[in-house]
Amino acid sequence: MTTEDRLVDIEIKVARQEDLVDTLNRTIYEQQKKIDELEALCTALARHVKDMRDAARDGAQAAPINEKPPHY
Repeated sequence: MTTEDRLVDIEIKVARQEDLVDTLNRTIYEQQKKIDELEALCTALARHVKDMRDAARDGAQAAPINEKPPHY
């Protein structure tokens, strides 16, 4: 194997590694976006549950959640 062949092999390996790093960076970016969306959703759901609990505690709800409707 000549020096030129070795240099070409090294350049090929570096190019593949650069492509792999770029692919991994894109994947991490997409995953972080999804994590951010899910955290926002969890926060909104927690706020909604708290609001529902507070409303039930204040008697603002028409009928308790576990009470059977009047037609039973």
